[in-house]
Amino acid sequence: MRAFVVDAFTDAAFRGNPAGVVLLDAAVSAEWMQQVATELRHSETAFARPRDDGDFDLRWFTPAVEVDLCGHATLATAHVLAGSGESSPLRFHTRSGVLVARVDGADIELDFPAQPPAEADAPDGLLRALGIGDAVWTGTNGVDLFVQVSAESTVTGLSPDFAALASVPCRGVVVTAAANDVDFVSRWFGPRVGVDEDPVTGSAHCALAPFWAARSGRDSLVGAQLSLRGGRVSVRVDGDRVKLGGRAVTVLAGELLV
Repeated sequence: MRAFVVDAFTDAAFRGNPAGVVLLDAAVSAEWMQQVATELRHSETAFARPRDDGDFDLRWFTPAVEVDLCGHATLATAHVLAGSGESSPLRFHTRSGVLVARVDGADIELDFPAQPPAEADAPDGLLRALGIGDAVWTGTNGVDLFVQVSAESTVTGLSPDFAALASVPCRGVVVTAAANDVDFVSRWFGPRVGVDEDPVTGSAHCALAPFWAARSGRDSLVGAQLSLRGGRVSVRVDGDRVKLGGRAVTVLAGELLV
């Protein structure tokens, strides 16, 4: 089975978010996929298997758990499949329904479900674990917790207590603020699922897109994730869907020997 490492949401190697991509040629167990993801150690590894109808089954695993939705590994998978000769659009059957990727040259657009957060009180200890004294807004979309702060510099300067953050009951924590060079910035922390900080989180933008669209009055926005590697995601809100746009670069291609 062919395996790849792809940097997603970037057009330069060693930037954006690296994902593992495995093209399955046979049925495999969830335990085996988890072992491969743990071996590769990327925030997510995607496993794609062709279906009889021309679509693909797609699953995503962190080094610790299987997840229901992953943007950057889906973009990485679309990049690999397009480079292998598959035609656009690509349809993926996942635990979050059917997801569509459209490839136009180097540009890839993902059609994902919108997951807007609703306002909610921050769990006890969350702001302390983040090192934030106060928040403009807090909420959840049932998957991640969201914390809006007043300044981009606050997002940049975060240095969370990951041990404390791992006790917060959620997949991950997103901290976000309005910005000048782009429309908004964010960072994503998920020590509870084995990823202290994700470089660029496509699925979080399914919530950030409607969140910032409602505050800006515009449906099309650009977000920057301020991890060390960094990356940009173009977003467009279309009803109950979010279109996520970006590019990807393959940095490693090989085959699994086990």
